[in-house]
Amino acid sequence: MQGLVEEGEEVLEEDGDESVKDAAIIAAAQRIEHYEIAGYGTLRTFAQQLGLQSAADLLQRTLDEEKAADKKLNEVAMGIVNPDAQQTEGQEEDQGQSQSGRSSRSSGSAGSSGSSGSKGKRGRNT
Repeated sequence: MQGLVEEGEEVLEEDGDESVKDAAIIAAAQRIEHYEIAGYGTLRTFAQQLGLQSAADLLQRTLDEEKAADKKLNEVAMGIVNPDAQQTEGQEEDQGQSQSGRSSRSSGSAGSSGSSGSKGKRGRNT
């Protein structure tokens, strides 16, 4: 857990575009949530196996709260932060290509088939 927190702190110290940093911070927070979900889920199951139903119920409530926090982080990332970060990365790629005198169409790079339907949003359900 300490390593996950330190990883998030490192992101805060990095230079770069704010929307990309925001996406990285949310990703770090989600890793922490996933760690907590795994821990509370395991403890809840142990409590159930030991017949400690009141403890299992409390752990289930905590687990539900952690899952809700993860869902909210996912919604923020998918709805606001990641599209901004993708746009920023696309602008940086365009700048790099124009500086080198190449475009994705002329260089024949992967993913630049030229058809408008080839680039779709891919989301993950967690």
